[in-house]
Amino acid sequence: MSAIRVTEGKIELLDQRKLPTEITYMVCTSWQDVATAIKDMVVRGAPAIGAAAAYGMALAAKALQHLEPQSLLAGLEEAALGLKATRPTAVNLAWAVERMLHFARKQNTASAVQLAELLWAEADKIAAEDVETNKKIGQYGAQLIPPKARILTHCNAGALATVGYGTALGVIRSAVAQGKEISVFVDETRPYLQGSRLTAWELQQEQIPTTLIADNMAGFLMQKGEIDLVIVGADRIAANGDVANKIGTYSLAVLAQAHKIPFYVAAPLSTFDLQLSSGQEIPIEERSAQELTHFAGVQIAPTGIKCYNPAFDVTPAALVTAIITEAGIIKNPDTETIKKFFTE
Repeated sequence: MSAIRVTEGKIELLDQRKLPTEITYMVCTSWQDVATAIKDMVVRGAPAIGAAAAYGMALAAKALQHLEPQSLLAGLEEAALGLKATRPTAVNLAWAVERMLHFARKQNTASAVQLAELLWAEADKIAAEDVETNKKIGQYGAQLIPPKARILTHCNAGALATVGYGTALGVIRSAVAQGKEISVFVDETRPYLQGSRLTAWELQQEQIPTTLIADNMAGFLMQKGEIDLVIVGADRIAANGDVANKIGTYSLAVLAQAHKIPFYVAAPLSTFDLQLSSGQEIPIEERSAQELTHFAGVQIAPTGIKCYNPAFDVTPAALVTAIITEAGIIKNPDTETIKKFFTE
């Protein structure tokens, strides 16, 4: 199941708000459609929204191809601002948009029509690279998975969060492909339930042994010795190795350290933001109170109750055993090890 489908002149985004009970796609014919889909979490997951934003830029160029190239570029600048404003925490979104802008500015001799075609090809390239990147992450990460491992994961870092294959779930997929017998515990991941709605569904589709648990059960399972390792994805990683990921990740990392359980992060290099010295500088998106007060359209909290709903938290690098990337594994990440990794 692909989160993004590309057809002539438009893209279709799997509406992940309706999974696992309904499979429908939202058709996007403009960058504004893509921006709405990202903001409303029709599509979600750092790599997936990056690829979707790249296609949003391509759609913007297609709509402006009747203009002069300089006017098209001006329109792309506007689209870039709109797309980047949709969700501030995941750096892949800004990375993909800036890559598309940089590519467009280099096409000095192209007509507007040619530029629109070239930008669509560049978006295709970003999407294809994501799948290959995830497979490499999976290959490296599978080395860290012992036979018969009992793995805990949080949120959704699978094929639905990427163009295909997944990061954290890509590691699990690779381990299974190598013949390792493993089982997975999936946190429900309140309040948006990406674990129960998306990750549990993905793993069940592939017949990987999976057990769904409530978020507040993780410590109990670790205490009982039923978890061998934790693996999660990431939305942004600072230069010192601090990791922004779905709210609740930090709690799991603290619990893992207390129980001497490895805590792994699987993410592409595009998720690193080396301009930020630490996780304290990562902007944290705050979402609607309705995600806490309502469930499936039904009110479950008192009217008027004050709510706080940050979508992400930051896990200090000191709690991370290793970061798994497409270029290798960064063990005991900190400023020096990450700097060395990127310069080698």
